[in-house]
Amino acid sequence: EGDSELSGLFAEPSGTAKAPSVVLVHEWWGINGHIRALAERLASAGFLVVAPDLFHGKVAKDAAAAAALMTALDTVQATREIAAAAAFLNTHPRGNGKVGVMGFCMGGALSFAAACHVEGLSAVVPFYGTPPKETVDFARVTAPVLAHFAKNDDWATVERAEEIKNELEAHGKSMTLEIYDAGHAFVNDTRPEAYDEKSATLA
Repeated sequence: EGDSELSGLFAEPSGTAKAPSVVLVHEWWGINGHIRALAERLASAGFLVVAPDLFHGKVAKDAAAAAALMTALDTVQATREIAAAAAFLNTHPRGNGKVGVMGFCMGGALSFAAACHVEGLSAVVPFYGTPPKETVDFARVTAPVLAHFAKNDDWATVERAEEIKNELEAHGKSMTLEIYDAGHAFVNDTRPEAYDEKSATLA
């Protein structure tokens, strides 16, 4: 989008070969150590990565600050910034033309929004996030969706994930739903109270 200033993290795999790309959408904390580590991990696995900074430099230190940042976020503008990141990766000299979106928590919710509003995606992988109904139009989804949810999650519930799967399938779209015996944010290894190594490794 011409009117979207794109800021955030960029990571690329070693070498010069063309690579698939991932737009990594952060949690309600912002671009913190966990997101930086995930970006580096994806790059070391062979992906070009952009993690757009939807909070433009702000990083929450506690849940109250994170909730305030998330509440203040303009989801339409955030989705535009995700689209701008996808466009950047699509035209990057090392990109192979395949761009996926992966997001966690708030980023998982925005990944579903991106599936509806960003054209040309190859895959969408939301982790434990469900979008407000007004941000999505599942009839517009073109990419296959692989969603990861946790049984013990009061925020991104399995029930809502199953509703989304049914809505997508009613429109002839593809969604694979994986459910883990874990809690919310089970991939976040910087939060021992949330992290579930077995589930995170499998996902």
